[in-house]
Amino acid sequence: MTAKTARTAPAPATGQEGATSPAGARPAPLLTGAAITLLEGAALAGWGLYDVVSSLVGDHAAAGRSAAGAAVLLLMGLLPLLAGRALLRLRRWGRSPALLTNSICLPVAYYMWQGGGAVRVAAVAVGLLGLAGIVSLLNPKVTAALYGEQG
Repeated sequence: MTAKTARTAPAPATGQEGATSPAGARPAPLLTGAAITLLEGAALAGWGLYDVVSSLVGDHAAAGRSAAGAAVLLLMGLLPLLAGRALLRLRRWGRSPALLTNSICLPVAYYMWQGGGAVRVAAVAVGLLGLAGIVSLLNPKVTAALYGEQG
């Protein structure tokens, strides 16, 4: 091994786009988008866990329906959690499911707003989180970090 080859980092393996990138290569919008996506995934998974517990201690007639709903919520929370983790590792594939999750926040916020009352405050929060996630993940700095400089 020569001095020149010792200084050069090996190229990442296929599917491991950002595996050798230093932590400083992650721009702030990427960290923001990943954090929002992780928050959304944790909220969905937490809701699923709540449904599991409520099905165990609640009405036995509704336990099957509640357990099925909990399984769906847990699975729905898993994808944003994996996507947020992938974004933190600079993996390209994480951006699409993260954008999908943030996009789904917009119609959810709309229908929450239709409920009126105190739910409108939560609707505004969900909508703003979704918009902030979309804007941060579509930032050109994020594209450059995930896909490299393309000219």
